[in-house]
Amino acid sequence: METLIITIHVLACVFLVAVILLQSGHEGMGVIFGGGSSTMFGSTGAGGLLVKVTAGLAVVFLITSLTYNVLTGNKVSGGESLMLSKPETAAPAPEAAKKPGVTFTDTEQEKKSE
Repeated sequence: METLIITIHVLACVFLVAVILLQSGHEGMGVIFGGGSSTMFGSTGAGGLLVKVTAGLAVVFLITSLTYNVLTGNKVSGGESLMLSKPETAAPAPEAAKKPGVTFTDTEQEKKSE
C-alpha cells in the first residue's frame, strides 16, 4: 500500500511541476501591444484548463502526502517507556594488569656523574 501511495505521489509531483511550468506568467506591457497573441494556447492562454489541472494535481499531492504520513507515522507502543526506566548499574571494569615499564637512561650523563 505504501509503495502505491509513494508512486502516485511522485507522479503527481512530476506532473505538477510540468503543469506549473506550462503556465505563462503575466508578461507586463508586451501583452498590451499584441505580444501575447502568439502563445501556444491562443491569446487568452490556457488559464481555465491548466488552472483546473494544477488544482487537481495539488489536491492529489496533498492527499498522498497525508495518507503516507498516516500509514508510516510513529506507532505508540504498549510497553514501558525507556525514559521512565532506571538504567542498570554496570560493574566497574577490571583493572588491567600492569605493563612493564621501560625506563631510558642517558649513558653520557651517568659517565659524567661518576
